[in-house]
Amino acid sequence: MEEPHRRIRAVHTASTVTVYQAYSPHIGQPAAREGRFPPVWKRDRMTWIKPSFLWMMYRCGWGAKAGQETVLAVEITRDGFEWALRRACLSSYARGVHPDRATWQRQLKRAPTRVQWDPERDLHLQPLPYRSLQLGLSNEAARRYADEWTLDIRDVTLLAREIHALVSNGNLDSAARLLPQEHSYPLEDELLAHLRG
Repeated sequence: MEEPHRRIRAVHTASTVTVYQAYSPHIGQPAAREGRFPPVWKRDRMTWIKPSFLWMMYRCGWGAKAGQETVLAVEITRDGFEWALRRACLSSYARGVHPDRATWQRQLKRAPTRVQWDPERDLHLQPLPYRSLQLGLSNEAARRYADEWTLDIRDVTLLAREIHALVSNGNLDSAARLLPQEHSYPLEDELLAHLRG
């Protein structure tokens, strides 16, 4: 089956969805230990969550980039994730989605969440011809994410390093078997109608 140009690919259950973030150890390790973000985590600034594990690996360099050494898998409620999608605005103007640039700018200013569509990545972190979701949360959405939607936080840094080592050694089949099993997120058409730019 051919991949659609834009799709949410995620590990999800009937009630949860897993997203990824990477932080410095002084934020990431307490978050994983306590299962919630520590007080030092700023609830008043934009935070980006990524349902795609490999896109997160591209962003954080398999957990090797400065300030992104601790890779977290954050399990959140589907209700929260869908709340964020319904209230999101595209992070850039898209002709055909927005009537004009001024309307988009007004929507972006009001929206508690924003969506970017970034090229999905393969095991070598090379771009693929289709895109995956990145979701930015600010203000109310960031607070809800940290204090209401988050159910569990796991440190997956060792998994990231293990997969990276296998890829580096050319053992792609073994690396692929360790990847989180992401599937197309249900209700996509309903949730993304205003975010297809």
